[in-house]
Amino acid sequence: MEKPVTRKCSQEVWFAIFTSLALFSVLLCFDYSALIGTEKGVNFLVDKQNNPLVFSKNKTNFIPKNSTLDSCHGKYIYIHNLPSRFNQDLLKNCKLLTRGTENSMCPYLKNNGLGPEIDGFEGVLSNKSWFSTNQFLLEVIFHNKMKRYKCLTNDSSLASAVFIPFYAGLDVSLRLWDPNISVRDSSARDLVDWLSKKPEWKTMWGRDHFLVAGRISWDFRRQTDESSDWGSKLRFLPQSMNMSMLSVEGSSWRNDYAIPYPTYFHPAEDRAVYEWQGRMRNMSRPYLFTFAGAPRPDLVNSIRGKVIDQCRASSSCRFIDCGSVENSCNNPVSVMKVFQSSVYCLQPPGDSYTRRSTFDSILAGCIPVFFHPGTAYSQYLWHFPNNYTKYSVYIPVKDVKDLRDGDIEKVLLGISKEEEKGMREEVIRLIPKIVYADPRSRLNSFKDAFDLAVKGVLERIEELRRVIKEGKDPSVGFAEGDDFKYTFSDWDKKDGN
Repeated sequence: MEKPVTRKCSQEVWFAIFTSLALFSVLLCFDYSALIGTEKGVNFLVDKQNNPLVFSKNKTNFIPKNSTLDSCHGKYIYIHNLPSRFNQDLLKNCKLLTRGTENSMCPYLKNNGLGPEIDGFEGVLSNKSWFSTNQFLLEVIFHNKMKRYKCLTNDSSLASAVFIPFYAGLDVSLRLWDPNISVRDSSARDLVDWLSKKPEWKTMWGRDHFLVAGRISWDFRRQTDESSDWGSKLRFLPQSMNMSMLSVEGSSWRNDYAIPYPTYFHPAEDRAVYEWQGRMRNMSRPYLFTFAGAPRPDLVNSIRGKVIDQCRASSSCRFIDCGSVENSCNNPVSVMKVFQSSVYCLQPPGDSYTRRSTFDSILAGCIPVFFHPGTAYSQYLWHFPNNYTKYSVYIPVKDVKDLRDGDIEKVLLGISKEEEKGMREEVIRLIPKIVYADPRSRLNSFKDAFDLAVKGVLERIEELRRVIKEGKDPSVGFAEGDDFKYTFSDWDKKDGN
């Protein structure tokens, strides 16, 4: 009979041998796996849940692609390295960007596209976060902010979205008045041809690609080949229809999205935002309402003229005439001073549905008054609350004759002080969401307009991936037109909810 001590020693020896063999096998598999399947400096292993593990030669740790340890999971963005003619060359030739006007675009390129710092605050502006920003440079500002995005990747296979740094608005501004449509469309055609030949295109055939424009999306949706028609055909090119565009005003097509116009305020730190919000809460507002703009006599059914007449007829309204010789609308200090002194700011449509003034008024804590859903409600879905009654007043005017004398003031006087206070507080809370923070820094406590736009794009693309995973066609509905986007009836039914 075997002694207990001997049996115990034998068991320990066999256990040691078994453990050594198991460890050797694991190390052998690990070493073999690390030598195969290498692509673009990344090796793929598999964990117990059959999820890919990503190993980068430049990193020392293994991180599951879907791990909660990776704060950038689902947020990685790859930036295409476009030929310089699509972006930087346009900036080098900035004197040509404003052809046909007396103003040069060159000074506005300072400070990463924010423009020159504003001097002479005159007690209106509070700190050094203010710049003379040109609205058409949104694409430059966005690109510069994207360069500092915390989840950039040089490996497109890891990217959830692909950013195209094409300065579409600046490019088309060179050719908008050219009678030759081939010239107008040349850059757009060259761009999509370049993109469609890149390996990143084949991942989702462009549906994970997006670009940004500082002009309204209609400038890129010429529907015919008649030279008299406005704009380029960029968004109707087959490859472009697979992409998404973010611009200051979206069209009625579902792959166009609106993001805020750039304002003059570009905070570099949280404190600047908090201080400005506090200041707007304590402003004295002697004017009931104000309007900054010019009449549009050549536009059929424009209500601008009646809005101006009603403002001029009221002692409670302040009118800034943007059509006058001095044109105070080009002076940020003058505009902000009046908006800060007003309870409500009128925002009727102009040459297009949307207005930069909407965002300047919100920045001043002035409650916007809209007359058409296409000015804000059906546009800035990523940045404004769904319940528009929380931050604005809606006076639907379907026909110019529907706006009778005194209507605007009557509606505004009918709003209680309590309702007014609640709306103004909501407007002030919106401020960080509608400004683009200085690209050279990053806010910690707030998500700015850039952050919310990126979030919206990523969610949109993730939804497409879900559709593909379910075996459905991702093209269905992706680039279709929405005929109800700019109609009144849909918003009348919502009643603010």
